[in-house]
Amino acid sequence: MHFKKLIYFILFFVSFSVKASFVLLPMDETTQKNHLKAYGITYWCLDKQYKASWLLNYRGGSFLLPDAPEIRKECQIRGVSFEIISDSEQESILQEISSPSQNMDAVVLEKAPKIAVYTPKGKQPWDDAVTMVLTYAEIPFTPIYDEEVLTDQLLLYDWLHLHHEDFTGQYGKFFAIYRNAPWYIEQKKQAEELANKLGYKKVSEEKLAVAKKIRDFVIGGGFMFAMCSATDSFDIALSTEGVDICESMFDGDESEANYQTKIDYTKTFAFKNFILDRKPEHYEFSDIDMTEKRRMVPFEKDYFTLMDFSAKWDPIPSMLCQNHTQLIKGFMGQTTAYESELIKSNILVMGTCELNGEARYIHGQKGKGMFTFYGGHDPEDYQHRVGDEPTVLDLHPNSPGFRLILNNVLFPAARKKKLKT
Repeated sequence: MHFKKLIYFILFFVSFSVKASFVLLPMDETTQKNHLKAYGITYWCLDKQYKASWLLNYRGGSFLLPDAPEIRKECQIRGVSFEIISDSEQESILQEISSPSQNMDAVVLEKAPKIAVYTPKGKQPWDDAVTMVLTYAEIPFTPIYDEEVLTDQLLLYDWLHLHHEDFTGQYGKFFAIYRNAPWYIEQKKQAEELANKLGYKKVSEEKLAVAKKIRDFVIGGGFMFAMCSATDSFDIALSTEGVDICESMFDGDESEANYQTKIDYTKTFAFKNFILDRKPEHYEFSDIDMTEKRRMVPFEKDYFTLMDFSAKWDPIPSMLCQNHTQLIKGFMGQTTAYESELIKSNILVMGTCELNGEARYIHGQKGKGMFTFYGGHDPEDYQHRVGDEPTVLDLHPNSPGFRLILNNVLFPAARKKKLKT
């Protein structure tokens, strides 16, 4: 009898000792059913004070979570593929990752970052790729706009996304095509009323004040992400402080003579030596953008390649480039890509089009904070136009282009390591 009890005890102990204790969210191409919602699960775990690790370059940048019934249930509800692994399997994976011969690393994710999206009131989620994918991945965010920024509410957040804003006060340079469209007239009116309410005579002056607050947020240690026209118009606004570059249809008076000679490139985040576009009817801010200079890039060959970084030595760009493929389908926008020669030397180019050398995805440091610029409007809408149907992300749950956005969202959660590049 005692012998039988001993056998039961041994069997119980063995079964307990090999009990699965980790949830692995694989992020490779073949295993994961929904890459985008996997980021949402990881964020959800961090928000509930669970520990998490980002396994850089391991099966597409997988996530390692503790095993808990509510985590399994949440994965099942959201349709995220997961694997239950034991202590010994987890240790084996971490040993493989730590090997000097492997370009992998395990990064501890500490806390869920507080996320703000700079976007006009009343915008729908599909007006902007970031709001769309955050909503789809079920990652909470707070919409803010000029009033919140100018009253220093950015201090409440860790991560800020800039909607496709025009920080130069030229209303996106939609004048030629849409000046008689009701929506354009209404948006211009609303922008002018808001600027006046906030104490500014011109929209360009008010947007500059907003850009400077965002700049200070980054310098103070914040993370900023921007896409499409928010990227170059932000830098243009900072570089033309005190210089009137707007024509009369935008601000009621003529632009300043010889304003090109008065640009201060030292004030920008990413770009240098650019030439502003003086034509108010031309849908372009400057020669930074490659949209009209990429005719050699046909639709069927429009891809950009993510750069390869050392996960152990350069964890920051490695995190930002985690994906199940290095080849990302291109997509257009008002600002589609960046002229490589106009990018400052201290900026890290993380994605380029091999056909023409344009930069699509860049990253830099400003003060204590960091920023990422991503060219194009919507990774799953090749040539997005005003009035187009919204992208349905249920049809693109494994989108590598949208994964880059979510890499940036989780990035501030990582335990900080110094960038060695």
